[in-house]
Amino acid sequence: MRSGIIAVLICFLCILPTKSTRATPQNKVLLAAEDSWPPFADRTGQGLSHQLIAAAFSIEHIQVESLVVPYSRALMMARKGQVQGVFNVTRERSTEAGFLFGEEPLFIANASFYYNKNRPLSAQNKWQLPRGSVVGVIKGYEYGDEFAKLSKQLQLVQVASQEQLLNLLLLNRIDAAIMFDKVAEGVIKRMGVKEEILPAFPNHQSRIFLAFSLQDADSPALAKALDKGLRQMKQSGQYQQIINNGRF
Repeated sequence: MRSGIIAVLICFLCILPTKSTRATPQNKVLLAAEDSWPPFADRTGQGLSHQLIAAAFSIEHIQVESLVVPYSRALMMARKGQVQGVFNVTRERSTEAGFLFGEEPLFIANASFYYNKNRPLSAQNKWQLPRGSVVGVIKGYEYGDEFAKLSKQLQLVQVASQEQLLNLLLLNRIDAAIMFDKVAEGVIKRMGVKEEILPAFPNHQSRIFLAFSLQDADSPALAKALDKGLRQMKQSGQYQQIINNGRF
């Protein structure tokens, strides 16, 4: 009799879902959110990305917990599986091998080269930049599939924040900086340098995603849940309402 009960219990345990076979994610997700990309994500844990991600997951009854850290650290944490996902990753060749992506981007963002009007650029586009031009970028950011080739003719200066990029331009320490236009617009206005710092020409356009860790078995289900939530938000008008309120 006892052996029969044990056999039944073993069979029951074998059919219970495990972490690696679950079809649906847990009701909470831990994410790393970058700290220097307003209006999408800032050091206080606020921004359009926070709003979009939280709203999309809430539709699927998933609670979001975010750790606000520098972007390069956020990427590292996701790669190591310390968090389940990372905010605001451009989907391109350099990232597709390291993360799992859903189908729905959070939004599309344009980036340009910016310069100090007292030191105008002679180039008319990014490929005309003189070899050895000193260009400021944010450490860990993605700048499009073409950037790997372009960067070979540039001297890159990597910093941690948008404010540092603008200060380097103002001090003539760099020839140009690559900034996402909506981010640059806000930081330039906040620093009061709208007359001094100007856009020159485009660098690239990015599809921005919440990228999921390849180390977490829940990632495929979480990506599907986020996609489903974002689609429902777009159908209901909630997505556009968040974007409009954020003056995107």
